[in-house]
Amino acid sequence: MHHARLSTSPRLRCALRVMQATKGEISSYELMFKARICAPGTVVSELRANGVEITCRQVVRDGQRRFFYTLVNVPKE
Repeated sequence: MHHARLSTSPRLRCALRVMQATKGEISSYELMFKARICAPGTVVSELRANGVEITCRQVVRDGQRRFFYTLVNVPKE
């Protein structure tokens, strides 16, 4: 599987900045809106492939799944 590099991807860097500015959890919707990205789950997967540690919590409400991400650790470059 191929993924973008954090060092060269404005999309990944923007999403990471949004997650760093968020204290605690951020929903997939908030991440999508604030970082102006689509498919936030894919972006989180790419960040993880670049060594960024992110946890995920799933909540089911009214039959709908909602995902919340927490930035745990960013590797030193």
